[in-house]
Amino acid sequence: MRLLSSLSRILAGVNRKASTRAVRTVALIPGDGIGPEISAAVQEIFKFAKVPIEWDLVDVTPRPTGDGRFRMPQESLDIIRKHGIGLKGPLATPIGKGHQSLNLALRKEFNLYANVRPCKSIEGYETPYKDVDIVTVRENTEGEYSGIEHVIVDGVVQSIKLITEEASRRVAKFAFKYAKDNGRRTVTAVHKANIMRMSDGLFLRVCREEANNHRDIEFQEMFLDTVCLNLVQDPTRFDVLVMPNLYGDILSDLAAGLIGGLGVTPSGNIGETGAIFESVHGTAPDIAGQDRANPTALLFSAVMMLRYMELNDYANLIESAVLATIREAKVTSCFLMLFFISCLLILPFQ
Repeated sequence: MRLLSSLSRILAGVNRKASTRAVRTVALIPGDGIGPEISAAVQEIFKFAKVPIEWDLVDVTPRPTGDGRFRMPQESLDIIRKHGIGLKGPLATPIGKGHQSLNLALRKEFNLYANVRPCKSIEGYETPYKDVDIVTVRENTEGEYSGIEHVIVDGVVQSIKLITEEASRRVAKFAFKYAKDNGRRTVTAVHKANIMRMSDGLFLRVCREEANNHRDIEFQEMFLDTVCLNLVQDPTRFDVLVMPNLYGDILSDLAAGLIGGLGVTPSGNIGETGAIFESVHGTAPDIAGQDRANPTALLFSAVMMLRYMELNDYANLIESAVLATIREAKVTSCFLMLFFISCLLILPFQ
């Protein structure tokens, strides 16, 4: 963004209290389209807040492998694996033939089995819904997105939905642990076991078993279509929702729409040994390079990342500044960034 260079000069003399924490390195995947712009904005904001993080920029653009296929560079994957934590801008998703979705490939490569999207109403960002505070937990590695498809005969294609007890149990355990760790009261298992009795039936059975191990958390189960109906009628009845892959893809976007859209919704992909946090909106190539891109979603995702890294003081500081900017500022994009930095500088360091 053009504003950031001038901000650097304006605030060059400002000296926030230096951190005594050890500096950690995060893999940064800028992404496509507006990705590099919003990634640069996050970097600048982290710099002003003196977050003890260094960035290792990673390019995951697929390269030909020689057999007609494409694959992300191995050296890039090695960097992400070494650091264990990544922040990712939007990546272009191919449609039809060619290399698979890079987002899906990254989740599978690092076994990031749980996608977490908090959707909470933002003061100053008006929508028809008030007091939304929902977290969707999506199984991230199998289901209809297992990538098992083939042509049976011309004009007939078969796609296999894969559900395993192992994957279902770990995401169910994650959902209940997330609820407990974050002071949540209820976990709702979303399913269609009335129709897909074996696959969704397995997922639901595992969720029920995990509920028995977490009696301090209220458990309920609900059909996917009923959840959609109730979400648009009264989203306040829900807390944490856990579900298979495809349902989570659709339902998490619906929940994001209740608070203003993907442009203000954070997302994190969590695995046993690492995590990648991301903006889930598109690459917006039509406005790339025009200083019009809004970094809010990636910034909120970076706040999620800081909490995952137990850098809670910095997470609270930046989140408070973002919320204050949205709540108070009704000006052009350049002054929005200036106002945000001002909030960041005057807020007490908690």
